[in-house]
Amino acid sequence: KLQKDLEEVKVLLEKATRKRVRDALTAEKSKIETEIKNRMQQKSQRKAEHLDNEKPAAVVAPITTGYTVKISNYGWDQSDKFVKIYITLTGVHQVPAENVQVHFTERSFDLLVKNLNGKSYSMIVNNLLKPISVEGSSKKVKTDTVLILCRKKAENTRWDYLTQVEKECKEKEKPSYDTETDPSEGLMNVLKKIYEDGDDDMKRTINKAWVESREKQAKGDTEF
Repeated sequence: KLQKDLEEVKVLLEKATRKRVRDALTAEKSKIETEIKNRMQQKSQRKAEHLDNEKPAAVVAPITTGYTVKISNYGWDQSDKFVKIYITLTGVHQVPAENVQVHFTERSFDLLVKNLNGKSYSMIVNNLLKPISVEGSSKKVKTDTVLILCRKKAENTRWDYLTQVEKECKEKEKPSYDTETDPSEGLMNVLKKIYEDGDDDMKRTINKAWVESREKQAKGDTEF
């Protein structure tokens, strides 16, 4: 529509002879040309935006790390200042340093090794037996090994276990001995249990042994 207006103004301008009319038509011509130019720029801008919107969003491909493997096998020892945890991971020394991360708290640490042979590896140890110094703790990556150094808060103290849970489990496994119990009473309890759980032949054997033992004791002829 504006283009037709412009063409018509041009025709009139060619025919016009009076200066006032020509000036008015020239001004109108400039106005229409400016508007056409603006419209064209807007149209071009909208088209560019439309094309941008149609472009697929740039996809940043994540590094494929597969699944995360929980580390359960490790060894540990200690010095006066450190508790040292050794984790064997083939090829760990070849991954970028930033792929091996360890986070410490006063009573825990967690290790994360990212993108090692297409997998991630993690190890979380909570409830350490005793407090550690977060600032003094660190890690070292050696050939096929990650070494975690937990700085003891109380130096020159021995850790019998790595975690509190391990300590409690081991202590539960220990048989409880009552030093005040008569040893013969303990033997009687064992024999009683065997008797209760045994078959008829076992019960007869125990009864026979019991009778013979009582008879020898009565005669003062107890044999050892």
